[in-house]
Amino acid sequence: MSAPVQGSERRSRHAGGRRGKHRGREPGDSFAKGFAALGELALAGVQVSARAIDLTTGAVLFSVDDHVVMPTASIGKVLLLIEVAARLEARDTSALSLVDRLQTDAVGDAGIWQHLVAPSLPLADLAALVGAASDNLATNVLLRRVGLESVSARTEQLGLRQTAMLDLVRDHRGPDDAPQLSVGSAKELTWLFASLARGEVVDAGTSKRVVGWLSLNHDLSMVASAFGLDPLAHRGPDHGLLLMNKTGSDTGVRSEVGVLRGPRAGVAYVVSTSFDDTELSARLGVLDGMRAVGRDLLEYVH
Repeated sequence: MSAPVQGSERRSRHAGGRRGKHRGREPGDSFAKGFAALGELALAGVQVSARAIDLTTGAVLFSVDDHVVMPTASIGKVLLLIEVAARLEARDTSALSLVDRLQTDAVGDAGIWQHLVAPSLPLADLAALVGAASDNLATNVLLRRVGLESVSARTEQLGLRQTAMLDLVRDHRGPDDAPQLSVGSAKELTWLFASLARGEVVDAGTSKRVVGWLSLNHDLSMVASAFGLDPLAHRGPDHGLLLMNKTGSDTGVRSEVGVLRGPRAGVAYVVSTSFDDTELSARLGVLDGMRAVGRDLLEYVH
């Protein structure tokens, strides 16, 4: 069993560990299958980083290279939501403030605003779109409104050193652009989500807003695919389960961070993978491995 990790620790206490160090319970425990599935992915050439902690005790339930900085795609949008929520909570701006979309904000892929006719939406509605559908257009508009520099400054204030939103969302990344939308370590991301769940990120009001937006997330295709929840409606308890999560998908990247509460326990978890996405079988193998971790998490909390 790994040593307990206090929920109030900051990034300075997250550092450490050695590459390739795997910690977990003995074989036959409740995380053995997921741990083995991630090991098989690593043997197949997939870079894997993962961590899960008990929300009540802070005990590390398992970890795999949790100190390694990984590409996390859209997970970095959580940092943007924290900045927006903090400004709303401080009354620096109104939740009803209309924000226009500009041609320079245009981007495809994830999201629904690009398919709607409304040229403007309230600030809080844009945040809800990011939480629910990882909306790329809404992300770029919010990022233009608050500024990437402010998001970075807020991230540093939280004590995060290995986790960052690096850029706006782009359809194509050139040599002068950041190579990833975001990066993060499993240690820092589990701390961040556990702190959100406890109302400790910036303040209770800010945390509550972010949790509310993330609880709308429709993407239950990775770790959360094992939980049996309705992807479109899981804001309330279902069979005793309550979830908030954020996923990140890009070519060769699948990553998920979340908090799952159940009748017996609650956990904060992260699974991040980077792999050669040239064959569908490789992607499906990664998703199977992430789902195996989800089954173990479900067994632990339920």
